[in-house]
Amino acid sequence: MSLPLAQTVKGRTASERLQSLGLELPELDSNAYFVHHRAVGESIHIAGQLPFKDGVLLGQGIVGRDVDLETGKELARQAALNCLAAAVQAAGDLERVRIVQMLVFVASQPDWGLQSQVANAASELLIEVLGENGRHSRTAIGVAGLPLNTPVEIQMVVTAVQGPA
Repeated sequence: MSLPLAQTVKGRTASERLQSLGLELPELDSNAYFVHHRAVGESIHIAGQLPFKDGVLLGQGIVGRDVDLETGKELARQAALNCLAAAVQAAGDLERVRIVQMLVFVASQPDWGLQSQVANAASELLIEVLGENGRHSRTAIGVAGLPLNTPVEIQMVVTAVQGPA
């Protein structure tokens, strides 16, 4: 059994840790066909997020063929950051976000088999920023293709926890 990742990013709060990483939550563009999040009871379902940054899709192609593993990992981190932005829209504050489940889709060839390594980069970001609230259940799957020929798409289920008193 492996030990969980240690919290290595400096900062008392999730917002401070995000800033320590040199990151900020992006503004998500609205879409006429879907919403970025929907609450159902205590659960908040985050729509699949692509690795957009400042309105630009950061990569296209198949991981392991057109896109190398390290680039796939960076794209996964950006998609996870976009999921966090949607979660904050729903929960109201980064400190209230707890990740329950993450589903990582990786466009890859059938025999590639390293989808979990791409997903690990997104999981690591969530733990770096949210600490224990970032630990989650996860599925990483390879698919033949994704919207806009993106290499990675991430979907989440989160919940809002009570903030510090």
